[in-house]
Amino acid sequence: MDLGLKDKKAFVTGASRGIGLRIARLLAAEGADVGICARDAGAVSETVAELKGLGARAFGVSADLKGDGADLKAAIDGAAQAFGGLDILIQNVSAMAVQMRQKDWDAGYQVDILGTLRSVDAAMPYLQKSGAGSIVVIGSLASVSGHAGPQPYGAMKAALVHYISGLAHSLAPQNIRANTVSPGAVFFEGGVWHQVKQAAPKRYEETIARNPMGRMATPEEIANAAVFLASPAAGFITGVNLIVDGGTSQRVQF
Repeated sequence: MDLGLKDKKAFVTGASRGIGLRIARLLAAEGADVGICARDAGAVSETVAELKGLGARAFGVSADLKGDGADLKAAIDGAAQAFGGLDILIQNVSAMAVQMRQKDWDAGYQVDILGTLRSVDAAMPYLQKSGAGSIVVIGSLASVSGHAGPQPYGAMKAALVHYISGLAHSLAPQNIRANTVSPGAVFFEGGVWHQVKQAAPKRYEETIARNPMGRMATPEEIANAAVFLASPAAGFITGVNLIVDGGTSQRVQF
């Protein structure tokens, strides 16, 4: 299936590892120009080199979604200037704040909420000129499930689903789509669930046992969903929160 991404211009936050890296790789493999940012400048340089090796035009700089957003805006502006515009924004960064301390709530708000708002605001002038702009935010199954108990992470992800739903409705007349992809547990070396497996193997096994597929997702599987929703192949899909959890959640969606 041709996703229609050849020569499209995309920007992915947090694209030096995990889900974000796989999204950037898939966009490049589909023929898109790919701009990225992440906090680790060395990892950004390595990723840009890898994307260029896949034949893509690539741009990347170090940026932190905390703070006033100046370096984030500079990163998005830089990619748009390098490529001559921007068609796709994929916001992947999260503070992963799961404890109930004040500093965790602050971090979740600064990164997940304000980081997404600032990413969208910075990309919007370019998306409006695109003629077929697309925004995808990486959420979480925690946005629709309180299984893990009260935590900033799930609350912030739930707020993002609401924000993206409203954004989708308001931007539809401009032919800009907005969707959320909400993964369940995702395993990759060095990731959160790899750390859980090492530090709390019982919790890891209990999480596996709750999934009827008997495993966790790979980051590539989440990237497949995100890139599809970002692409012209999903041109009439907007305002969706796509759950990618292998059947863990037992919900009837209306």
